[in-house]
Amino acid sequence: MRRRTFLLGAATLPLLHGCDLRPPGFGVSVLRPGMREGHLLRDAAALPAPSGELRCAVAILGSGVAGLSAAWRLAREGGRDVLLIDGPEPDGNAAASLLGGLACPRGAHYLPLPGPQAMHVRDILADLGILHGDPRARLPEYDEQALVHPAAERTLHQGRWHEGLVPQDTPDSAAAARRFNDAMAAFAARTGDDGRPAFTLPLAACSADTSLRALDRQNFAGWLDRAGHTDPSLRRYIDYAMRDDYGAPPEAVSAWAGIHYFTCRNGEAANAEAGAVLTWPQGLSALTCGLRSRLGDTRRLDGFAASITEQRDGVTVIVVQDALRCLTVRADHVICAMPLFAARRISPGLAERLPATALPTAAPWLVANVLLDGFPHERPGADLAWDNVIHGSRGLGYVVATHQLTRVARPAATVFTTYQAGWANPASARHWLAQAGDDDLLALALGDLDAAYEPRWRARIRAVELTLRAHAMAVPAPGFLGAPARQLREPAGRVLYAHADLSGLSLFEEASWWGDQAAREVLGRN
Repeated sequence: MRRRTFLLGAATLPLLHGCDLRPPGFGVSVLRPGMREGHLLRDAAALPAPSGELRCAVAILGSGVAGLSAAWRLAREGGRDVLLIDGPEPDGNAAASLLGGLACPRGAHYLPLPGPQAMHVRDILADLGILHGDPRARLPEYDEQALVHPAAERTLHQGRWHEGLVPQDTPDSAAAARRFNDAMAAFAARTGDDGRPAFTLPLAACSADTSLRALDRQNFAGWLDRAGHTDPSLRRYIDYAMRDDYGAPPEAVSAWAGIHYFTCRNGEAANAEAGAVLTWPQGLSALTCGLRSRLGDTRRLDGFAASITEQRDGVTVIVVQDALRCLTVRADHVICAMPLFAARRISPGLAERLPATALPTAAPWLVANVLLDGFPHERPGADLAWDNVIHGSRGLGYVVATHQLTRVARPAATVFTTYQAGWANPASARHWLAQAGDDDLLALALGDLDAAYEPRWRARIRAVELTLRAHAMAVPAPGFLGAPARQLREPAGRVLYAHADLSGLSLFEEASWWGDQAAREVLGRN
């Protein structure tokens, strides 16, 4: 998920009690999806006896990107008797909201054009009518309404907006940016000794060349230092990029993962420039809702899985629907599309195979949707863009939910979506976010907007919705390519795992890959 972060240790989190944070006229709502359910599993709370039973051929636990991709593939290939158990939040990190009648994202908000290795993503986009024609074409054509139109990105630096995300206001900075881009282009063009691309998506298609994988034994900041990529402006951008996609600063990220970020996206289009992305006002909820619309006779069940027991002839799942009601689900196969930290709490077998110390570090997010009556007055320089970043900020900037609607004229109201992620100490940050009051959360969420606009901008606020995702994304720390979770990638038994955690990169391309692979495995067994 790109866009969100800020490099804060617990000691530097803001203490802003008593500030005049809310002008009269708008309220603040705070959502913590999955928190109650997660704490119930963590605390091993006693559950009521099941009051009913359902049977199915395949049960899918969780309806985020991975679970919906699995359900979509099963429906597309003729899978029968499938039950989708939604989990605590339908659509997961791709969920959306509606403020003042305007759609806006509560999580991930864009998708880069998929390359030829990510054919599973192209198949989804083609089925949803977003990719036109043959998804295997070298240069597919995409829906013009989904392609981000200008201006796509800008950065506030020294009081002025600049186009793009890397200010190049001095000859030295411009030269440093060119040198870094050339180095990344060389990595992007590399092929390993096994004939595979060095860096691509999904990770399963990447080369296993040991000389390349050696990059995973060091952190990205150290690699940048040794390679001479030390220009301050460039490094602030790279810091932003790592916190944006990986939820951690370069010091905490594998060098392999850092290089992968800048080299893995090689999708092209007949009707878009290189590097284009797809987005919608509601973010990636446009895709998850589209997948739901293609599920045919797949049954859905509200609730979340609290127990998985695998037997020789099937799998038993206990599903909690509310505080007073549980159901037993008996399935021939289960696709567990839950984060690994949650899955191991409900599966004794997984807990034995995957100790808690082997789990990837989970980074939190704070997403804010700010409903505005009109648009604030802009500082000089580049016009308002879809993606707006404050150079050197601890936040991840903001996106404009109505950007795709402004090709003709600006609407009367809009939603700005801000993101915070990438704390130096995720566990401490998670604790602070859980304990913080609404005013402190609001101050943090609005920090980049306060930096971008003069104080009077707040008079336009009509509502603010804050979404706290305590375990939003896996951090690809050094050594993540050889993490113990890799053992779950080889399907064994009747419970198959499908989640971006299996890759260690919290990306749509990875989550959908594992959901697709799990569904294909089930189809192959029937």
